[in-house]
Amino acid sequence: MLMKHWVILADGTAVPAIGQGTWHVGDKRSMRKQEIAALRLGVELGMNVIDTAEMYGEGLSEERVGEAVVGIRDQTFLISKVYPHNAGRDRIARSCERSLKRLKTDRLDLYLLHWRGGIPLSETVEGMERLVEAGKILRWGVSNLDTADMEELIRLTNGSHCVVNQVLYHLGSRGIEVDLLPWHREHGIPIMAYSPLAQAGTLRKGLVQNPVVQEIAENHRIEPFQLLLAWCIQSGDVIALPKASTEEHVRQNAAAGNIELTEEDIRRLDAAFPKPTKKVPLDII
Repeated sequence: MLMKHWVILADGTAVPAIGQGTWHVGDKRSMRKQEIAALRLGVELGMNVIDTAEMYGEGLSEERVGEAVVGIRDQTFLISKVYPHNAGRDRIARSCERSLKRLKTDRLDLYLLHWRGGIPLSETVEGMERLVEAGKILRWGVSNLDTADMEELIRLTNGSHCVVNQVLYHLGSRGIEVDLLPWHREHGIPIMAYSPLAQAGTLRKGLVQNPVVQEIAENHRIEPFQLLLAWCIQSGDVIALPKASTEEHVRQNAAAGNIELTEEDIRRLDAAFPKPTKKVPLDII
């Protein structure tokens, strides 16, 4: 399936606007076959971006993803994330090697700093650049960094090589639209949205049950969660990373990449879930 919506990274690489998140994937051995099948189906349906992290299950998610991409690694855009305490020049290479081993691959398409910790950003950037030079990662980015952090980052030597910032973003959590998202647009750095479905709606009470969401979804003959995904990627510079453990949900997520919302749809959703009127702390889970 060819997804209609794509996002272009700074180096010209095009990635589908909807990928696959893997938080809690790998936690249960009983889910192994189902999770592997879901990830492989997602790639088949065009969601070839797979996002994981060394933190997820302390490596269990990476191991499960590694099993899923056997034989199709070259068809995938593989992302992992390094713990902040492992992001220093003496530890980041070792963390990356462990992730590569669990993922059964020789390189990552994208490596992210999971969130900002006590190690200077300059040291992390230096480590990331060395990994690029060594061919262990093809590009790097960050996660859970707010506007001031991003401004500090790009002032550093090679800091402008950051290609994405992965943050929490969904219809019920729009704080990044006040200043972070505009900043990213100004600098040509796409956003990756984790939990774009608000963890099946649990992060925002009444989100999926909202009458406007329900009505617009019905008008398009889609599920409310598909509407949430379509809204998240409609700007053209946001990559959504929903998790799906069943084939039915995988198919619904992939189909959301071809939904076209109208200006009236967007206006009504904006009215039902307006962005904040002033700066708010970055939403993180």
